[in-house]
Amino acid sequence: MAEPGLAVRRKSRPSSVRKRSRASAQPSAVCSPVARKRPSSGGEGPPTETPCSNDSEEDMFGDYDSFCGNDSLLAQVDDMEHKYLQDKNMDIKAAEHIILWNPQSGIHQKKQDHFSTSESMVVLKTDKDDAFQMNENEPVDSNQESTESILDDLPSSQLLYFEKMDELSSGSRISLVSERRNKCVNSSSDKIRSPSSFCPDAEHRNKPADFSSDSKCDLLKTESLKDHLKSAMTGNAKAQTLQVSKTKQLKEAVLSEEICVAKKTIESSSVDIGPFYGLPSKVKELFRQFRGIETLYEWQHDCLMLESLQQRKNLIYSLPTSGGKTLVAEIIILQELLCRQKDVLMILPYVAIVQEKVRGLSSFGIELGFLVEEYAGSKGRFPPIKRRKKKSLYIATIEKGHALVNSLIETERIDDLGLVVVDELHMLGEGSRGATLEITLAKILYTSKNTQIIGMSATLNNVGDLQKFLQAEYYTNNFRPVELKEYVKIRDTIYAVDSKTENGFTFSRLLNFKYSSNLEKADPDHIIALVTEVIPKYSCLIFCPTKKNCENVASMVCKYLKKDFRAHREKEKQDLIKNLKNIGNGSVCPVLKQTIPFGIAYHHSGLTNDERRSIEEAYSTGVLCLLACTATLAAGVNLPARRVILRAPYVASDFLKKNQYKQMIGRAGRAGIDSAGESILIVQEKDKHLVQDLVNSPLENCYSNLLLELTKGMQSCLLSLVGLKIAVTHEEVNSFMCSTLLSVQQHLLFKEKSLSEIIKDGLENLIEKGLLKRRISEDHNSKCTLTITPLGKATYKGSIDLAYCNLLYRELKKGLEGLILESNLHLLYLATPYDMTSNCSPDWMIYLRQFNQLSAAEQKVADIVGVPESFITKKASGQAIRKNMDSAVVNRLYLSFVLYTLLKETNIWSVSEKFNMSRGYVQNLLNSAASFASCVLHFCEARAKQLYNAGYKTLAHLANANPETLVKMIEHLSRRQAKQIVSSAKMLLSEKAEALQEEVEELLKVPTDIPGTY
Repeated sequence: MAEPGLAVRRKSRPSSVRKRSRASAQPSAVCSPVARKRPSSGGEGPPTETPCSNDSEEDMFGDYDSFCGNDSLLAQVDDMEHKYLQDKNMDIKAAEHIILWNPQSGIHQKKQDHFSTSESMVVLKTDKDDAFQMNENEPVDSNQESTESILDDLPSSQLLYFEKMDELSSGSRISLVSERRNKCVNSSSDKIRSPSSFCPDAEHRNKPADFSSDSKCDLLKTESLKDHLKSAMTGNAKAQTLQVSKTKQLKEAVLSEEICVAKKTIESSSVDIGPFYGLPSKVKELFRQFRGIETLYEWQHDCLMLESLQQRKNLIYSLPTSGGKTLVAEIIILQELLCRQKDVLMILPYVAIVQEKVRGLSSFGIELGFLVEEYAGSKGRFPPIKRRKKKSLYIATIEKGHALVNSLIETERIDDLGLVVVDELHMLGEGSRGATLEITLAKILYTSKNTQIIGMSATLNNVGDLQKFLQAEYYTNNFRPVELKEYVKIRDTIYAVDSKTENGFTFSRLLNFKYSSNLEKADPDHIIALVTEVIPKYSCLIFCPTKKNCENVASMVCKYLKKDFRAHREKEKQDLIKNLKNIGNGSVCPVLKQTIPFGIAYHHSGLTNDERRSIEEAYSTGVLCLLACTATLAAGVNLPARRVILRAPYVASDFLKKNQYKQMIGRAGRAGIDSAGESILIVQEKDKHLVQDLVNSPLENCYSNLLLELTKGMQSCLLSLVGLKIAVTHEEVNSFMCSTLLSVQQHLLFKEKSLSEIIKDGLENLIEKGLLKRRISEDHNSKCTLTITPLGKATYKGSIDLAYCNLLYRELKKGLEGLILESNLHLLYLATPYDMTSNCSPDWMIYLRQFNQLSAAEQKVADIVGVPESFITKKASGQAIRKNMDSAVVNRLYLSFVLYTLLKETNIWSVSEKFNMSRGYVQNLLNSAASFASCVLHFCEARAKQLYNAGYKTLAHLANANPETLVKMIEHLSRRQAKQIVSSAKMLLSEKAEALQEEVEELLKVPTDIPGTY
């Protein structure tokens, strides 16, 4: 590949001007700056790669007189030399006789092997108008203008030669221009007379040659000039590589070149996939380095080569669990980031999976130059920072992904999003989260025609509906890297699942394990018999219906295992217990302390994030061989096992769904380790018929939840459409809703009303709640448009559930009238999430004890929110209470006590013991409160922006404001609220000033322990 701006031209020249006779060979090609090629020694066959670098003392150019096998530079030097020789009336014929000497004499035999007999030459042209060209009819002695043209084209290393030319022509014929030639000439007259002194392979030549003294001098001059040029080039090359590694330079050049090639490949939609599916070869090396992936499965290659992907169409693909779906998505993501230079959003179902994916892809971002940003819990910036150079990969939960898309639409940056990848696409059918995901994808489809959507799942059934919704192509494959064998256990008999038989089961074997009467009572489901067939050599997962059941199973199994199990990787198990102890600040769960020495642990939401991560790592490395876990692990991190046991066909008290069953058994079989995976479902006789239906039934269909989840679904969608100005009339709203999954499935989901009527009812409901209002234009059309109220704007911007928006507004307004800032309790109460109150069951004795430990000002917070001391006292003593209390408020205050204690003590273990809660629940409360606080912040931003836009840009501005002026300038602000804002600002400013004053005094205080003072 020629450098930009360089033209390649060939021009014939007289044989008398040429300095070498050339053997027949292929013309030398102009080479790429990244990977240059050179002809083989024989001049035939495919070209071979030139070595990248050579730092040795040897000749860097070998038998070549110019770079890349191009002889044009020395040819120009030879022309200039002959011009000087002519000016001094030298004998040209003698020089020609020497240079065109018979190859058999040995002087240029080796060069003949590399150069063509073609009468053409290569001229590198740096400018279209001033290239140096030679014509057949031109005389050998070119004019001065031609000479200057040559000098303009030559690199600096060759210009050094011409600086010495005047000295050579005016001084002695044998003035030396290099240290090397000085040695050669002055050593002996024999060396000057001998042609072998100039020939690189002279030691193989024996035939003498007769020269005149002038001929010898001319030959010496020619050879010395070439040597000087080589020496100068070598010096320059070495000087350039003193500070920077040549290998590193070459790698960077290759990466840059391949990214450019990949961009062109993808932009042209060519079938040429480049080094690695349109990506730099470095990406393949990184997958090998970070993931241990050497090659892709055949289905992965087929999927990446789909015509629909080449044309940037939306795609849904479905494969069994552990089939390698995520790798395909990651390659597509890297193509978008590196080649198309667009941002990417990846939506995952759970916070833990988001965090795991952020950790996994951050190393790729560092190596390849893009940013990985986490949007989960309280993390994430809205709108995201607009980057000038680097592109961003946003990895988000469903809720955060929706908020991110809203912010991009609002700031008119949605087209910056080149790709959206949705993992677990079947989540569209799962409650309020499914409704939020549907709204997010519908907004992307409606507002951006350039954003590609990729959806993947292991459990999809009604794919046709999803294809219509996403306007997508579909790819599926039944590939599993490891064969899966499904079994069902009834009593002590194991049956293989076989859909071809009448009842769906065929007899496989009887359990071969001797049970004592005590063991039979402790383990009626024969779990010990099933696990001891595989552990500790292989790994095993036991899915249990509840968290408590997980702990009980783990304890029971280790009680009846032989002592030999303790010896397996004993030191590493002890290290794991020490690590868990450090995580718990000296405390470790008694159950884990008992089970880990046997290689057993439990895994559920009751563990803290750090504990869960340590246990997962220990299991992945084989330190732990058995995990008793809940169903959340099946949808979470990838922890495969040789055998998966389902303790019962239930999740909590609900019978197992086919999708859940498939996800759990999909964990059986580890690619590259196991030849097969096994799943065993333990069934009681009473559930036999239900299980037969379960294993033989198809996967559940995925249905829209926009109507079922009214406040988080349809109404939330309509509110944000108007707020973002995506649709502001009934007609535009109807048009948008036609692009949803609900529209595709409307004939299945509702028959009493049309979609248009449902939309109309939803808009009327929002107007009644004060979140939207109608505006009739004053022109002759009298067109009715919808606008959002300040409360409505705060609600959708804060991603607040519409069921709680009015309640939150009232509580914030009440807080504005009398917010107690003597402690953080009141603020914590306002940041306690509403959706956790329904699952809270207060321990009334603990409630009363915590209340009594509060200061008088803190107890006043309870009165303000509506939970008096008398109510807590009566509940703790078991007395009847006649007055009804709002249980949501009571529970919310109790949870705020937990957060307040955690804020003071910071130790999750001690707080969980104090409130008799699992440490995982306490941590989940903390994370939810952080996330909700972020929502409340955005909810309040509308008023903050009003103040900022009115000129009140700092706390000092507000503290010195006139309340009457505030009322006039800020819409919907009462006089009482204005006074409260000013007084609160004054209090905060005073506190800040006092804190700074204390800091100044502390800095100015003279230390009493200065060395050398007494």
